[in-house]
Amino acid sequence: MNIIREDDLINSIAEAFQYISYYHPPDFIRAMAAAWEVEENPGAKAAMAQILVNSRMCALGRRPICQDTGTANVAIEIGAEARIDSTRPLQDIVDDAVRKAYKLDTNPLRASVVRDPFDSRKNSGDNTPAMLTVDMVAGDKIKVHVSAKGGGSENKSRFTVLNPSASVADWVVSEVEKMGAGWCPPGILGIGIGGGADKAMKMAKMSLNDDIDLPEIRRRGPQNRTEELRIEIADRVNALGIGAQGLGGITTVLDVKIHSYPTHAASLPVGLIPNCAATRHTHFVLDGSGPATFTPPDLSDWPEILLDQASAHAKKLDLDDLNQDVLDSLKPGDTLLVSGTLYTGRDAAHKRMTDMLNRGEELPVDLKGKAIYYVGPVDAVGDEVIGPAGPTTSTRMDKFTDQILAQTGLKVMIGKAERGAVGLEAIAKHKAAYLIAVGGAAYLVSKAIKEAAPIAFQDLGMEAIYKLRVEDMPVTVAVDTQGNSIHKTGPAAWRREYVKA
Repeated sequence: MNIIREDDLINSIAEAFQYISYYHPPDFIRAMAAAWEVEENPGAKAAMAQILVNSRMCALGRRPICQDTGTANVAIEIGAEARIDSTRPLQDIVDDAVRKAYKLDTNPLRASVVRDPFDSRKNSGDNTPAMLTVDMVAGDKIKVHVSAKGGGSENKSRFTVLNPSASVADWVVSEVEKMGAGWCPPGILGIGIGGGADKAMKMAKMSLNDDIDLPEIRRRGPQNRTEELRIEIADRVNALGIGAQGLGGITTVLDVKIHSYPTHAASLPVGLIPNCAATRHTHFVLDGSGPATFTPPDLSDWPEILLDQASAHAKKLDLDDLNQDVLDSLKPGDTLLVSGTLYTGRDAAHKRMTDMLNRGEELPVDLKGKAIYYVGPVDAVGDEVIGPAGPTTSTRMDKFTDQILAQTGLKVMIGKAERGAVGLEAIAKHKAAYLIAVGGAAYLVSKAIKEAAPIAFQDLGMEAIYKLRVEDMPVTVAVDTQGNSIHKTGPAAWRREYVKA
């Protein structure tokens, strides 16, 4: 019987979370690079270029790929002949590992977990508890799968129970079409088919830890119904034209993973979970000989990309001179380099600001004629001005938008993905503009931030309002002052008919 020391398990899990915070899986980088090479839409190609450059920067600088360093997902397979040398609950052991990883002073990871999901929503401060699943399997070793799952993609999870005669592909394609871009494509779809509701969702989540192998399956040809289904779903989703960041393009998914399990004769449960452009996972095995070791990937897997070429046609926008003529000149799809004053503010800050406005109180920041960035950054280290600071999903701010625009005079919002009908209506009504930064390029974006200081609501932690000074921050016009959205026109232009091979 192999005996695994508690400290070896803790140290291995902690090191794994640090490792995946700054290293994309090499297979993901190769797949993204291949998609970048063939992408035909310049806007989508530029977005993928930012993702790849950001990934390489993070690998070199050992800083988080995305500001949303995710919930800590840990799946442990314990061999029947293995034993952990501990008397503590496994959840406590794993939480100690997560706490150690997320609080590391040389690379702190953002704590996003709130302890009470429906009341106070107070942040745990260390990203615990972990989302732990445990299976007993044959063997004398312990296998651990570790992944960090961001909220943007997790929020797009879907589940259904189809009739046994229904088409899984039809349902998946329909759901992806409705998801929008909040899950930050291009990415991977994880699908669980069979079992029950819990089993299907668990299989969907676990499938996202599989290596990307769809290109190889295409080369040799599918050998079973599962592989045929994976290809069909991938081809049909890509034919939707959603593209990178929802801008329109030929690649929306890099792979489709499917796990299946026996189920009730009257049921066809299906779970669907997407993984974003900040896909982060690894696995290791402990046999009692010591903690796991992690080998850095080969930097030759990253393509050499000159972002200067991608932004050669970008327009300059002065955030300190947002007059109406300037705003009216912006068109969906325009690439911009913005400079000047930029305030941060996301869910909690918007809720507090609207509550203050409803009470007739003066806000602690003057947003008239200014721009706000929907972001919750990672803490800075060393001589950094700010940690990785990529955008969060903007639709969550839609319900606040009309009141904020009307009562503060705010003119520009920067976030990621599409705006909903309520947000679009408010933007057009107040002749404002909505810009997007690339989700999955948080470290790259942070380099454009030259000054950062919290100025309000500091008790909200990463959701406090900061005053930033940015220089040449890369963004794309998503919604113009008339309410026209690139997330509608882009995919429509790149949508194509699916033709089964």
